[in-house]
Order: sequence, then structure tokens, then C-alpha cells
Amino acid sequence: MTTLTQRTSGLVQRRTEAIRSAAADKDKESGGEEDEARRGEEEEEDKGDSKETRLTLMEEVLLLGLKDREGYTSFWNDCISSGLRGCMLVELALRGRLQLEACGVRRKSLLSRKVICKSDAPTGDVLLDEALKHIKETQPPETVQSWIELLSGETWNPLKLHYQLRNVRERLAKNLVEKGVLTTEKQNFLLFDMTTHPLTNSSIKQRLVKKVQDSVLEKWVNDPQRMDKRILALILLAHSSDVLENAFAPLQDDQYDLGMKRVHTLLELEPEKESAKPNTNELMWAVVAAFTK
Repeated sequence: MTTLTQRTSGLVQRRTEAIRSAAADKDKESGGEEDEARRGEEEEEDKGDSKETRLTLMEEVLLLGLKDREGYTSFWNDCISSGLRGCMLVELALRGRLQLEACGVRRKSLLSRKVICKSDAPTGDVLLDEALKHIKETQPPETVQSWIELLSGETWNPLKLHYQLRNVRERLAKNLVEKGVLTTEKQNFLLFDMTTHPLTNSSIKQRLVKKVQDSVLEKWVNDPQRMDKRILALILLAHSSDVLENAFAPLQDDQYDLGMKRVHTLLELEPEKESAKPNTNELMWAVVAAFTK
């Protein structure tokens, strides 16, 4: 009787071990499949990066404003400085780092609502992280309009001059040099020498220009809600920085007229109404409102 009991218990034990072993193998296989899928996704991302250099909104706006051979922006452009600061705020918002405070029961306007730090996770971009640090540490919070002025150094308050981000164009140009888009040269302008950054990788700028052109020509959707947020922001901020027309200069007259007509339909949108629609980025429209007020 004792022998029979031992045999039965041994059989049960072996069955239990077999079941556990099978379950472990199954987990291992599913884990392996997940790892493989993850590796596949990473490889796809790497392929995407190798095919097309990723640029920030600030870099794209600067690249549109730079003269290809000369390697500097127009001396008459006094809008690009504040435009680039607006790009930083929108870039941080699109990356989930910034947002506007809640509008409240009284429905505050976009320009009266404060900018709130949603996440202080580093972006990997020195300029963006510097701006994010200022915004996070400032109490009480400031509005979008105030931040554009503070980051540009256009403030009458001497106690707030430390918020200014200096040499932004030069730093962005160096980023583009590191990404293989521009190069660095020295040019003599009679009374002084100036560092310039002529274009070396024309295909990247051509892709950027074509992307802007296509968004209002071939791929025009006639509805800002259906437009890619980054493309929409690029068009509006490039216009605010007075560099958008550079993207349309190579077009035929009829295409140029059609493209500019569609750009004007975007510029005539009311930021307050657009920001109230679902799936919009309120901070982006607040930046647009700051430039069009």
C-alpha cells in the first residue's frame, strides 16, 4: 500500500514538473518574440533616422532662412529671433514637456494663461533643455508672450535678463553642422570677420522645402485639424520668422499664388477657436496668437 502511494505521488510530481517546464518554455518563447519585435521596431527607427536627418522646428526655420552659399540669414530679418523662441516653446509642447494652465470657468484667453512644465525629462537638445529649465524653475509661471520676450532678451526688467538664450542662431547652425547639413567658414565683411555656415547637404534642405510646398499644394487637406501638427506649426512659425517665402520662391507663378493663398487661409484662423477644438495643441495656438495679435 505504501509502495502504491509513493508511485502515485511520484507520478503526480513528474506531471507537475512537466507542466511547469512547458509553461516556462512557452513564456520564454513569448518573451523572445516580444524582444524580437522590439528589436525590429528599433531597427525600423534606426533605418528611418539614417534615411532622413531629424531636425527640430528651430533648425528647420533657421535652415529655411539661411542663404545656401553665403551661410547667414538676411540682415534685414528682425523677426527670426523671436520666431525661433516661439519654435522652442512649440517643440517642447509637441514633445509633451510644456502645456498651458487650465482655462478655468471664466475661459481665460490663450495669451493670459500661464505656461506650465508638464515633464522635466531631458530632450537631448541643449537649447530646449535650457529653456525647459528656466520655465520649470520660474514661480509664479509666465505667459507665452512673456516667455518669447524673456528668452529673446527683449525685456525691460534687468532682474530677468538671465533668462535670455544667447547666440541661438549660431548654436542652431552648429547643430546643423554636426548633423552634416551645414559647414563652417569665415568671411571678411570689410570691417569685421564673421563665421558663416554655408549649405553642404542640399538634399536635406530640398526635402524640407518640398515638405513645406507639398503641405499646401499636393497634400493640401483644407482642414487644419487634419494637418500634421508639426507641419502646421512649421508653416505658421516660418511665416512669423519671415522665412516662409523662401520655400515658395522656386515655384511657378500659378503654384506660388495658390500656395500663398492657402497659407493665408491658415493665417486667418482664429487661435482661440482652433485651440478649443479636440486633439489640438493649445500652446502652439497660444504662440501663434502671440505673433498675430
